[in-house]
Amino acid sequence: MITRLMVFVHNLVAPVFAYLPRPLDPVRSIKAKLSLALGFAGGIGLLVFLWSIDFYRVDVLWIAIAAALGLVTLQVMAHGATVPLREMTVAAREMARGDYTHRIETRSQDEVGELATAFNQMAADLAAADRQRRELIANVSHELRTPITALRGLLENIVDGVAEAEPETMKTALAQTERLSRLVADLLDLSRLDAGVVPMDRDLIDVPAFLGEVVREATVNAEGTGHDVRFEVSAPRLLMHGDRERLHQVFANLLDNAARHSPRGGLVTVRAERHGDHVVLAVTDQGDGIPPAERERVFERFTRGERATGGGTGLGLAIARWVVQLHRGTIAVVEPDDRHGCHIQIRLPLQAL
Repeated sequence: MITRLMVFVHNLVAPVFAYLPRPLDPVRSIKAKLSLALGFAGGIGLLVFLWSIDFYRVDVLWIAIAAALGLVTLQVMAHGATVPLREMTVAAREMARGDYTHRIETRSQDEVGELATAFNQMAADLAAADRQRRELIANVSHELRTPITALRGLLENIVDGVAEAEPETMKTALAQTERLSRLVADLLDLSRLDAGVVPMDRDLIDVPAFLGEVVREATVNAEGTGHDVRFEVSAPRLLMHGDRERLHQVFANLLDNAARHSPRGGLVTVRAERHGDHVVLAVTDQGDGIPPAERERVFERFTRGERATGGGTGLGLAIARWVVQLHRGTIAVVEPDDRHGCHIQIRLPLQAL
């Protein structure tokens, strides 16, 4: 009841206080402000009290002692209230330098405690935004490297006279350029999607036609980067709902990884099977595979596992899991049938959830 009354009085007089002078603004310490404010208020009250009992009968020395003790007590009591404010000042300066790890610890239940809680939430949000920005830059670098490498190799062959600028060659260069444009648009769209800004564009996908398209592009990319591998597709007549461009990105990553880790002349297979109301898609290569202990970690960002041959920056599978989870599906590295190579399996619902 008393708290409600205080809030009511505060709301009533707050508009009036907005026009009053602020004489303590030049004071740089909040403890000093509290001391001066309470000391002034207490002094006025003391003077009124002394005047009411005849001021001249009171010993001035005892008044000075009482005032000094009051100021010391006020400084000690105000110390605990100002520590979180000083910590927030230090943390804010560190945040200006890019360090978002500092948090304010306080058990206070007053406005200072509420301010510390809000400050910690702000620091966490800024850290998440900074992490997303860094991951986006890393994702763009990773995703653009493969088509840029293929396009550069093709143009270098033309400049060096190894290949002619024939229509078929230029068609391959155009395909790589189009993929670059699509990857830039997709990655920026994915960043907005991760922030919950843009919904996925779901439509009906013909699974065999979709996988055939991805494999044809992977064949061109493998030839452009010098990977001598073969691709094989096995898929029944099947329709599913999903975002075509994002799923295309998933399988482009998987096939690119399979081509890079396969031996010369190796076979990369892409299969699709229907299991109830889900479709199971698998990409298998004939490389050295991924050790069982690494099969979960390879889906973490910047983790490449322990495959013998060279790899990317460790972002492709992380992006693939991201997109699959957006489709309410799962992706995992499973034991291949012949216990050789890498077998990545994706399970997606046929109908949009």
